[in-house]
Amino acid sequence: MARHFKDKIIQGDCVEEMRKLADGSVDLVFADPPYFMQLGGALTRPDQSNVDGVDDEWDKFADFAAYDAFTRAWLTEARRILKPNGAIWVIGSYHNVFRLGAAMQDLGYWILNDIVWRKTNPMPNFKGTRFTNAHETLIWAGRSKEAKYTFHYDALKMLNDDLQMRSDWTLPICTGAERLKDREGRKLHSTQKPEGLLHRVLLATTKPGEVVLDPFFGTGTTGAAAKRLGRHYIGIERDPDYAAAATARIKKIKPIAVEDLEITKSKKEEPRVPFGQVIEAGFINPGSWLVAPNGKRARVRADGSLVMGEVTGSIHRVGALAAEAPACNGWTFWSLETKKGPQPIDHFRREIRRQMATAPAA
Repeated sequence: MARHFKDKIIQGDCVEEMRKLADGSVDLVFADPPYFMQLGGALTRPDQSNVDGVDDEWDKFADFAAYDAFTRAWLTEARRILKPNGAIWVIGSYHNVFRLGAAMQDLGYWILNDIVWRKTNPMPNFKGTRFTNAHETLIWAGRSKEAKYTFHYDALKMLNDDLQMRSDWTLPICTGAERLKDREGRKLHSTQKPEGLLHRVLLATTKPGEVVLDPFFGTGTTGAAAKRLGRHYIGIERDPDYAAAATARIKKIKPIAVEDLEITKSKKEEPRVPFGQVIEAGFINPGSWLVAPNGKRARVRADGSLVMGEVTGSIHRVGALAAEAPACNGWTFWSLETKKGPQPIDHFRREIRRQMATAPAA
């Protein structure tokens, strides 16, 4: 297990340190590897002032072959330490993301989505020779094609004002008070990611108490988001200044209260309730009439079946016939006919689920 590494920052080379972790010991990997940007000299603004670009030693490799060998080495270790149903997120730019994606597929990862992070405030293209580079790409992949990965679809929909979350995310780059600075007031890390980006990733694809590994920990954005959301983190970082800054940053984070970590659950996660259970509970009596939106009616029988004319069957089968459709969700189609008007039968299913959730343990 990775238990003794939980909520710790390990200083050292990511490949060597990952080799110390046990097989299948982490739930998620979030990786922000070097982009190998290959900058050719200083970049200046129109006023001839220098642009603080990514020219750090950790982003330099001899050639593509060296970069690819490094990529495959850390991706191999990441896949080994992921649990069978684990997943990975990798972020990159046009400089490297296609090489990352190819390596991931070659190693057996199963790509689920690519996410375009569209920056609301990107750095302009000062030379005017290309399009302004206004986005980065995140690859989300399962450990394998068979992995039963975590995805909180309904929580992401809620986060997006009840609209299905798309694969293009609009978020600002890391600026202001969130951006860590050195003693001279310069940004401490050239590619620090906004915590909002990690909040969305972890909320979508992890559960409270799970372990997230970041092999390129930098100034600790993954750890900060993990601690805030009640997840555990393991960070690997070779630069002592980054590691120290991450430690101080995460120490200040206050976790969200446990009751506030509850998220909107998918209906697929809710316990199955047969229509017959509604009858057994006395919410609907045999002989009652159900009414469809188009006015068609069906009579309820003691075993939970419906009768509509010469047809009998489940609420779904009879509902499909009433709707003249190939399929039907009977729970949302039918309503109970009462003196006060139609009452959706799904109301009774929700009440049974509520009772199940609040029932004391045996």
